[in-house]
Amino acid sequence: MVGQVPVGGDAPITVQSMTVTKTADHEATLQQIYALAAAGADIVRCTCNEPEAAEGLARIVPRSPVPIVADIHHQYRRALDALEAGVHCLRLNPGNIRNPQHIRLVAREAKDRGVPIRIGVNGGSLHPDLYAKYGGRVTPEAMVESALQEIEFFDEVDFDLIKISVKASSVPLMIDAYRQLADVTDHPLHLGVTEAGPPPVGTLKATAGMATLLAEGIGDTIRYSLTADPVEEARAGRQLLEIMGLRERRNVDLIACPSCGRAEIDVVGVAHDAMEAFAEREIPLQIAVMGCVVNGPGEARDADLGIAAGNKRGHLFVRGQNVAVVPEDEMVDTLVEWAEYIQENGPEAALVRASSTKDAARKAAEEDRQRNLGERGDDANNSEAVIAGIRRASEGG
Repeated sequence: MVGQVPVGGDAPITVQSMTVTKTADHEATLQQIYALAAAGADIVRCTCNEPEAAEGLARIVPRSPVPIVADIHHQYRRALDALEAGVHCLRLNPGNIRNPQHIRLVAREAKDRGVPIRIGVNGGSLHPDLYAKYGGRVTPEAMVESALQEIEFFDEVDFDLIKISVKASSVPLMIDAYRQLADVTDHPLHLGVTEAGPPPVGTLKATAGMATLLAEGIGDTIRYSLTADPVEEARAGRQLLEIMGLRERRNVDLIACPSCGRAEIDVVGVAHDAMEAFAEREIPLQIAVMGCVVNGPGEARDADLGIAAGNKRGHLFVRGQNVAVVPEDEMVDTLVEWAEYIQENGPEAALVRASSTKDAARKAAEEDRQRNLGERGDDANNSEAVIAGIRRASEGG
């Protein structure tokens, strides 16, 4: 338990992030913690790098909406200060606090308070002896050995409230390290690609590493380590878990076609406007934006709600059934209106609501579908004509 949040076992996988404010500035730090919680963070970490930071934690912990983890580097006394401040968890880096006596002391104090500790191994700060042992390189074996050494110190004082991470900036290295760690311990694992960098590449790197492991059943809590506003970290973490079906959806899952020569609207623009319109609304529906009525409603038939373009108008559908026709410039507003109605009343009620307009809507959609096929044909991007030209040129050569 990290505060009131369970970690490990059958508990939901949790999202973490870290504040970038000075912890001593407790008001600014609290403001950021609340923003992170609103974006989906279940647990937030704050640095405790000086006595003033510990004092800040003493003011932050009682007012925080989520459990607080104190991030400790080099100075074990800051861990003791953080425990005194009432934090819900500690993060210790084995490569930075190397005195076994100090490690055991912190573990004993944490045990007395029932406060868990994350052993945070980082590929960039291993103990020099481990670098030497493994040829001066960071290897999965070196990171796992670092974590196991720390566990031995904790075992000596009978402390087992442990989470472990073995982060690296290399995705293949991180994946291999976590796989090896999962084979030798049952402690909860905290996943992350450290120093992933700014989005979008940093987001891709972190997703590649964490999603691979989560799909294998490895991992109990995650963090995106992005060079960006930490709110982006929390939001990305929540979205990843929702996409993988590991947490219930809190907000819209927007699906949209990639567009093609058949599209009769700016699909990218409408999808972007729709994302912005739903950004602050917690409506856990799947909503589709499709560029045409030829394949749109069929391809998105499992969506709760969607709209497909045709002849400068939008064809609204609920669970694959056409329910209304709306002007092109009202498409996004109509999606929001119907999404709110479905959230409050359910999709069946929405279909009943449209009982007087469904037949006309279905007829209009079919008219636009046939017109679109007549104008553009099944091969909307003229690929068959291009292929025929290539063949003729090849035969002539």
